[in-house]
Amino acid sequence: MVGEEGNKKDMARRSNDTALKGDEDASSIDCSEKRLETALDADEEKSIGLDGAVNACLKAPQEIAHRDQQDPTALLHDNALRPTKSHRSYGGEDGYTCFNEQDAAPNNSTRVTGADEPFLVSWDGGEADPANPRSMSSARRWAITLIVSASSLCVTCTSSLYTSTYGQLIDEFHTSRLVCTLGLSLFVAGLGMGPMVLSALSEFYGRRPIYICSLTFFLIFMIPCAVARNTQTMLIARFLDGLAGSAFLSVAGGTVGDMFAKHELSAPMMVYTASPFVGPELGPLIGGFIVENTTWRWCFYLLIIWSGLQLSLIVLFVPETYHPVLLRNKAIRLREETGNPEYRAPIERMSRSITKTVLWSCIRPFQLLFFEPMCLSLCILSAILLGILYLFFGAFPLVFRNNHGFTLSQTAGSVHLWCYHGSHDAGNLLHGALRWDDLGYHD
Repeated sequence: MVGEEGNKKDMARRSNDTALKGDEDASSIDCSEKRLETALDADEEKSIGLDGAVNACLKAPQEIAHRDQQDPTALLHDNALRPTKSHRSYGGEDGYTCFNEQDAAPNNSTRVTGADEPFLVSWDGGEADPANPRSMSSARRWAITLIVSASSLCVTCTSSLYTSTYGQLIDEFHTSRLVCTLGLSLFVAGLGMGPMVLSALSEFYGRRPIYICSLTFFLIFMIPCAVARNTQTMLIARFLDGLAGSAFLSVAGGTVGDMFAKHELSAPMMVYTASPFVGPELGPLIGGFIVENTTWRWCFYLLIIWSGLQLSLIVLFVPETYHPVLLRNKAIRLREETGNPEYRAPIERMSRSITKTVLWSCIRPFQLLFFEPMCLSLCILSAILLGILYLFFGAFPLVFRNNHGFTLSQTAGSVHLWCYHGSHDAGNLLHGALRWDDLGYHD
């Protein structure tokens, strides 16, 4: 009996060892597949900091075997969820991801340094390089910030200024108020769809070409709105106008980040982020006085003049600020000056195609919405707030003109200005919170 019990225990121990070995082999195969996937798409892995996780996975079989020898019960916890520390990163001097000195960068032993690749182009002296946007004078950087913020203000003002023209459009085009409201909805739809393409293209061509092309088409599509003879022309032109102007809601924030270091960023970012919220309140205020004293077409004539002025300012005073593109231009210049074709910028070593990048840029927002509950919650909150804000533009004239006898200009001046004050106060609170965080007054 004792011998049979010993044989059973020996067979159970061998079976357990075989299962452990099989788990080790399966884990090794799985980690080998992960290593192959990482090699195929190294750029994307580095951008989100997953390359360090692969190394940890490759060490897992040995750690499991050693731990099992020390504590056999530890195997039960292998499949438990464990928190993983992510690598915090921020945009560096070259415009690419870099790591804080306090945080260990993943795969530190395999990182390429300047000594390993002497022809890899980077900033000479960091922010002291004259070609680096952060080396520009403070006055010039603030001037550029104000220009791109004013352009964003122009685009968002265009969205709501249209609501002041409903009364005259209904009489001239013999349509309903509901159909006229489609012009506002389609413009906002264009503002939401455009960044998925324009922000991806800015990674290849830079910010300045996107600004110039976007504002040029914004100006062109404003002309059919001003001279429209029917509702169809107005609605189509409004959608294309929003699509073209959306660059200043997605790309312009990157320009501010390109020029200011982290400790300087709160004030200029407050100015830029305030413009998309001030613009919708400013539109009905301007449009109310125009429509009350002249025709609705002058609303679009004014916007054509404004956008033309902004286009001139961008062409004359806003340079390229995207670091990877500037380094690529520097590498091209060095190759021409030295005749050495080895000089390369980091962006030139990437194998991403424009088509693939644009497609991923269109897919990823929906992935975040479907698979990230926090992102979905914030987007729903933003949609409700913006929906209420734009609902005010149509509801205020009905309430205050029909029930209280206000004129269109009085409605715009006395009611919509309160929305502006609310946005202004919120911006001040945001700036104060950012300053509080920068000064270190937090846990």
